[in-house]
Amino acid sequence: MSSAKHQPILAPNLPKPVGPYSPGMQLGQLLFISGQAARDPATGLQAEGIEAQTEQVLRNLERILVAGGSSLQHVLRCGVFLVDMNEFARMNAVYERVFGGHRPARTTVQVSGLPDVGLRVEIDCIAYVP
Repeated sequence: MSSAKHQPILAPNLPKPVGPYSPGMQLGQLLFISGQAARDPATGLQAEGIEAQTEQVLRNLERILVAGGSSLQHVLRCGVFLVDMNEFARMNAVYERVFGGHRPARTTVQVSGLPDVGLRVEIDCIAYVP
């Protein structure tokens, strides 16, 4: 049996999870980041509109990645959960701008709802620590 230990990643100034889970977990050089919502950690307010929500979600992911010793440029895979697939192109434009030339593997699915009222997008990811 492996002696590898996992530990939670705790990032300052993030909204508290809406359930009994960690914002992220680290196992060796791998980081597993829970799906993030679009709440601004400074104000607690949820961004409005798919573009602003996507931007905030990715910044929340980035904050956890940095706390775990990584960055958006070291993301291996993302899972994107959209309430309305008609918003895919607008979400995708922000996603592409934020990730720049980096292209992690990704799955995008439509869901019937997300935990926060008015939330249009949630994104999780797996990354590595260089």
